Amino acid sequence: MNIPQHVAIILDGNGRWAKSKGMPRNYGHAQGSKNVERICEEAWRMGIKYLTVYAFSTENWNRPADEVNALMKLLRNYMKTCLSTAAKNDMKVRVIGDITRLDADIRKRILELEEATRNNGGLNFQIAINYGSRDELIRAMRGLAGDCAAGKVRPEEINETVFERYLDTRGIPDPDLLIRTSGEQRLSNFLLWQLAYTEFYFADVHWPDFTKEELLKAVRAYNARDRRFGGVKEVTDV
Repeated sequence: MNIPQHVAIILDGNGRWAKSKGMPRNYGHAQGSKNVERICEEAWRMGIKYLTVYAFSTENWNRPADEVNALMKLLRNYMKTCLSTAAKNDMKVRVIGDITRLDADIRKRILELEEATRNNGGLNFQIAINYGSRDELIRAMRGLAGDCAAGKVRPEEINETVFERYLDTRGIPDPDLLIRTSGEQRLSNFLLWQLAYTEFYFADVHWPDFTKEELLKAVRAYNARDRRFGGVKEVTDV
């Protein structure tokens, strides 16, 4: 079986999962956070080299204040957990998104986590926090425009390769497979540039119920598509 090198996941359905069990939304977010650790381990065992998850979007600030505060508390705790998980699994962690809006203590923990894991040789794990693809593209264009104004880049030199150096994902290969859980079928402002040639898979289960078996189903679906330049076709001999 052909294992995708890079899988990106939109972690959807935590709140609905909790509601279905008569629990508050924050309980769903907590259980979803625990599931991230499990799927990281399963992805690496499966042979996936890069895993990128959409944890907190630029639009998530519009949620009720108590939910946002709970998510920030969960993020603080997760940074600690992720450090021990990364050490145990030799995982390299990188945060993408604009972290300047986050509280100083969270920013500090992110930088410490990235520094502590930068030489690890296991799974390359990217966490999108305060991330929105339109925001990323605008920040990239501002950086490129500034370098053009400073004479560091000539406009005629600009191509895809040059532009990608200004993205949050610079140095990371584009995803081969995007998974979105909970049955929704939209990108929600996630990796718009990077997903240009990515295969999409939409799982009906909510994120806390997304298991190793569900990941394997997604990879099998990926294998059932004959990837060609300009499009794909279904194959039946997998």
